Amino acid sequence: MASSLRGVARVQPNSKTLEEARSRTFDFFKKACRSLPTVMDIYNLHDLVTVSQLRSSIAAQIRKNINVTNPKVIDMLVFKGIEELTNIVDHAKQRHHVIGQYVLGPEGFDKDLGIQDQGSSHFLKRFYETNYF
Repeated sequence: MASSLRGVARVQPNSKTLEEARSRTFDFFKKACRSLPTVMDIYNLHDLVTVSQLRSSIAAQIRKNINVTNPKVIDMLVFKGIEELTNIVDHAKQRHHVIGQYVLGPEGFDKDLGIQDQGSSHFLKRFYETNYF
């Protein structure tokens, strides 16, 4: 499983142009999409999400940094993405980490479970407001 990503994590020289950094970003996205069936099997995500939904989540993570124009910064972000992908494929994360970050998204459990309004006291309501991201 992880053998397909063995050579991916080596550090490449910095991109000289924005186009080169852009092509590296597309290459990373392709490698991430190709590894999604393996990730689905490793973490048993078939009952929660489809491959296309995970692909959309990865694309959203990449689009979040669309305004970055410095090739060195883009290379650093791609390297961090490769490192994250390698950790996920090597099973260095647990299932709930993957679910929380890529299936539920930044809203987390609050949106689906509605747990913020369960506290009856003012203290608990304030606690829930300030400690959920």
